Amino acid sequence: MKYGFFDDDAREYVITRPDTPYPWINYIGCEGYFGILSATAGGYSYYRDARLRRLTRGRYNNVPYDNGGRYVYVRDNEDGDFWSPSWMPTQSEVEDYSCRHGMGYSTIGSRRNGIRVSNRYFVPLGETLEIWQLTVTNERLVAADLSLFSSVEFCLWDALDDQSNFQRNLSTGQVEVEDEVIYHKTEYRERRNHFAYFACSEALAGYDTAREEFLGPWRGWDKPAAVAEGKARNSVAHGWSPMGSHHVKMTLQPGETRQVIFVLGYHENDKDEKFDPPGSQTLNKKTVKPVIEKYLQAENADAAFAALGQHWDDLLGVYQAETPDIHTDRMVNIWNAYQCMATFNMSRSASSFESGIGRGLGFRDSNQDLLGFVHMVPARARERILDIAATQLTSGGAYHQYQPLTKKGNNDIGGDFNDDPHWLIIGVAAYLKETGDFSILEEPVVFDNKPGTEQPLYVHLQRSMQYALDRIGPHRLPLIGRADWNDCLNLNCFSNTPGESFQTTTSKDGKVAESVFIAGLMVLSARELSDIARETGKAEDAELYGKISTDMDATIREHGWDGDWFIRAFDDFGRPIGSKENEEGKIYIESQGFCTLAGVGVEDGKARKALDLGCQTSGDAPRHCRAAARLYQILYRVWRDLDLSAGLQGKCRHLLPQQSVGGDRRDRSRQWRCGV
Repeated sequence: MKYGFFDDDAREYVITRPDTPYPWINYIGCEGYFGILSATAGGYSYYRDARLRRLTRGRYNNVPYDNGGRYVYVRDNEDGDFWSPSWMPTQSEVEDYSCRHGMGYSTIGSRRNGIRVSNRYFVPLGETLEIWQLTVTNERLVAADLSLFSSVEFCLWDALDDQSNFQRNLSTGQVEVEDEVIYHKTEYRERRNHFAYFACSEALAGYDTAREEFLGPWRGWDKPAAVAEGKARNSVAHGWSPMGSHHVKMTLQPGETRQVIFVLGYHENDKDEKFDPPGSQTLNKKTVKPVIEKYLQAENADAAFAALGQHWDDLLGVYQAETPDIHTDRMVNIWNAYQCMATFNMSRSASSFESGIGRGLGFRDSNQDLLGFVHMVPARARERILDIAATQLTSGGAYHQYQPLTKKGNNDIGGDFNDDPHWLIIGVAAYLKETGDFSILEEPVVFDNKPGTEQPLYVHLQRSMQYALDRIGPHRLPLIGRADWNDCLNLNCFSNTPGESFQTTTSKDGKVAESVFIAGLMVLSARELSDIARETGKAEDAELYGKISTDMDATIREHGWDGDWFIRAFDDFGRPIGSKENEEGKIYIESQGFCTLAGVGVEDGKARKALDLGCQTSGDAPRHCRAAARLYQILYRVWRDLDLSAGLQGKCRHLLPQQSVGGDRRDRSRQWRCGV
């Protein structure tokens, strides 16, 4: 069943029916303020950290699945009929529904009974707020008497605590309303200097800030009492569940269009200037009022949207490919690059399937992400590398995740993931190849965010490699630790405690189980570190790390090659996993793919044989897998041939029909950059 199509000229994906199998989301924001936005206006917003600075509530495991978000209700005051232009939450029948997910924005709209409504959501550059530009058109032959109701449900900042500490939360919610702007200030009096606000460009017929008053008893977001009755309660929340809703009345003549702007934002005050007047409990709004007034004006909102479009023109313009295939061009030039930037901003911390509560940014993940976006925003890549490195432990190991707001390691998950440190080396190498900025290697960076432990970034890379060398198993392969890229393959965990994580529990000493995947990773990272040392005049280091790479390559061939493919690992009993000896799970993609990307077996044909045979076990898909096998080998050669001293940033390269990248005809000025 078809739910939409690509509009390549507009760089949008157009969804033409709202009942998609799962919520199809977009990400708005590209600096510090972010939001998840589904095709039916679901999702939530946060500032920098999806757990610690959550502005609006997001609920998971809902029925229906996508429930709670940035909703607008349209009510016909003549007959009381009301509906949502985004289809959710009322699920009323609508005509001409569409959601256009674009670069950092989404436009959602539909038509019902002659009233057409469209809402464009986006985050202006340089601001900590989002704009909803709502356009209402009367396509009837007579005047339309309408009411509009906006709605958001505020989160009490810490998203985990918000969903669990009801005893406290039901007593702490607090708002303030001034000049028809709703301010959410829970805990502002005691411990915070930040607040949220929700404003509207039109004069209000009323407002609500208490969820129970807006919804009414025994009602949900699909039929709020205030909307059904056409009258806001002017409620002011004290405890319970604070929310924000504006009630706007308008009469539109036939053919008339009117725009209403809503601004939802985050703001901080200096800790010594929290209240106005001093000594009161009234928010100091002196610095936020000009921001609100600016973006409630249509011309400023339009200018901000144009600037966002130019921003994405500039980012995507860094690299454009021309191939014989429109689908390849679309993915490489638009959507893969866009996804890489969204992944950089979120690092998988927030999505429809990740609550934003449990993880923060991943150490491994964020380093991997560098490979896909470094050419677009090298300055931000540099900043991210230094942030990541500052969470590294003195042993060279790493917290698996860290919170983006505090930039401190996540103790709940901890470390001991033995593949993580290698990715810091690979991420830095990608940055150096793109920028030629070797000064980053001399940048002093702390360990575990502890002042006084500063060492040059190059030392952090050395510690990463030493961590791996200190954890070698009986076959001279790297120990698997808690887990590696296939995070549930924790081969020395024998937990029988209900609810205990197989990903993060190590109940054995971890001195036997080994990973061939990490071995391939080590071949690559040691070679990269050798090249970095050579480029910076450290000949002795270059020789040392080069030998580590070649020795591990030989070890993989000796102990990791099963005759036809690379095995995956050895478990805690020393038994091979991902081997022809196994009844199930004979071939794992991780070891085939990464050993190939590291160059193990590429020149003598082992890599191609492994990938081809692996694909033949998957039924009717060998043709596609052989193409994947070829791509892995191409990527290896491209990665191998990238010169650390080249400084490739800013060049536009094209893959032309007559040029076989990585084959027997190759143009060094036209490297095909891909995220691994």
